[in-house]
Amino acid sequence: MTQQIVLDETQITALLPKVDIRGALECMFRALADGQAVQPPQTLSVFPDDTGDFITYLGVFAKEKVFGVKLSPYIAGEGKALVTAWTLLMSMETGAPVLLCDSKKLTTERTAATSIVAADALAPKHASVLTIVGSGPIALAHLGYAEGIRDWKEVRIASPNIAGHTGIPKKTTNGVTITKYANVDEAVRGADVVLLCTSSGKPVINATSLSKAAVVTSISTNVANAHEVDPAALQDFDVYCDYRATTPASAGEMKLAAAAGSWSAESIRGDLPELLSGRATAPSRERPAFFRSIGLGLEDIAAAVALLAAARA
Repeated sequence: MTQQIVLDETQITALLPKVDIRGALECMFRALADGQAVQPPQTLSVFPDDTGDFITYLGVFAKEKVFGVKLSPYIAGEGKALVTAWTLLMSMETGAPVLLCDSKKLTTERTAATSIVAADALAPKHASVLTIVGSGPIALAHLGYAEGIRDWKEVRIASPNIAGHTGIPKKTTNGVTITKYANVDEAVRGADVVLLCTSSGKPVINATSLSKAAVVTSISTNVANAHEVDPAALQDFDVYCDYRATTPASAGEMKLAAAAGSWSAESIRGDLPELLSGRATAPSRERPAFFRSIGLGLEDIAAAVALLAAARA
């Protein structure tokens, strides 16, 4: 029987330099496009008495002969809530578990890598100004993945309380100076690519500050109906997502805009399987392109598969 592997955050951090997370995700999204992967909808289960909840992220990656689940609880408490996550990977051949791993670090990496896969597919080749909104670990992970996708002439990192944040580099690895902004709308003005990397449950940018050819990416958080852009702004974007079959039912701004009647999921121009297989409609460049990621179970499964290979090696 194949040995079952359990990895904690320290072990995963040590293995990550040997893992191509972006490559693993691109392989998975192409498999999804070709029918060699299955992505069920994520589910939210609420604890009694408003004590928390957990999100279940499922996925079947037939190309790698695995299926699995990530469980991400949000546990309310005195003061700051506790958020953890663990991924279980199982064999499609034996039905036995092959990997159990702490997903905290892995989730940060796959979230950032997914945004950058989308940004690389959607942004103009001549894009030269990058803005990252957020200054925490997820924002810095986005920076790491974004550095090499274009020949950036200007890189900005924006957060209202950025003055109190440490650990933000002064330059990219390519030597481009990183400018800090406390005013987010100033930071996005004139940017070619804007990566939203916050845990906010409400809009963090004014969409009218964007240039018409800008590409904006947005991520998810456990906050109910979380959204980093105003739902009313969706009608003014070329909209893309990680997976059109499941994202509109979970992404906060999409749910709210659809309920208000100002936007429909039918207007999505493409998802990542379609973008990577050449089946998506290209951005018009007549208005900003908006990419929304909710964090798919298959992203966790693909990242775990890559991690497992590194651990076995």
